Amino acid sequence: MKKEVVVLFGAGSIGQAIVRRVAAGKHVVLADYNEDNARRVAQTLANAGFACTAMRADLGSKADILAVVAESQKWGEVKHVINAAGVSPSQASVDEILRVDMVGTSMLLEAFGKVIAEGGSGVTISSQSGHRLPALPQEQNEALATSAPEALLELDFVKQIDNTLKAYQYSKRCNVLRVAGEADRWGKRGATINSISPGIIITPLANDELNGPRGKGYREMIAASPAGRAGTPDEVGDLAEFLMSSRGRFISGTDILIDGGTTAGYWYGNLQYLKATH
Repeated sequence: MKKEVVVLFGAGSIGQAIVRRVAAGKHVVLADYNEDNARRVAQTLANAGFACTAMRADLGSKADILAVVAESQKWGEVKHVINAAGVSPSQASVDEILRVDMVGTSMLLEAFGKVIAEGGSGVTISSQSGHRLPALPQEQNEALATSAPEALLELDFVKQIDNTLKAYQYSKRCNVLRVAGEADRWGKRGATINSISPGIIITPLANDELNGPRGKGYREMIAASPAGRAGTPDEVGDLAEFLMSSRGRFISGTDILIDGGTTAGYWYGNLQYLKATH
């Protein structure tokens, strides 16, 4: 018997928090670059009562994305799409960040925008880093929002990116703009698409950073933020659940910051000192 399907790209803590809130009674197709991780998380979900299929997929590969689309359609209509995959400035090169975070997310939104079910919804996890770029010229906004995914790397201003932080910031700004650019296409199918931009959220990777060589700077930044603390995956999950539920049907094509006020502090408050390095 076919069920409604929830697709999760990226098996980390935030993706798991979201899928637990929206996938009861549905079939989860869980895709992750690390197949062992995908299977481990799928087993955890299965032990909690979720029907789940695990598969390996590289977000930066169009062929892999289309394979996930095909696998999802075997189980039923695709009702929800959660993209929580990606790489960070400390994990990857400029080329890899642009390939995965910028182009890969754009390909995923385009591919699932063609099959999303009526009444469906999607969220992609962006980052507060995308809000640390100043306003871009409108022609750059339009190019990032509407260019064919494969053409993004050929944009002159993208070719000029020469460090991993800028690559990440532009990729995350692109995620937000792609969501706006896809909202019309998803809307024609009766579906919504939004992005969420988290700040520092406590995950295993974040804990490694907080206890690593740059940990002191991170802890000082958290303490000086308006919230005075880091966030939790469950808080991001609660926001995503609202956006993907019947209560969020009038919200589409937008991005919501969930960063404890860190971005506000970066531009106007106690965290302006970060502008020199972030």
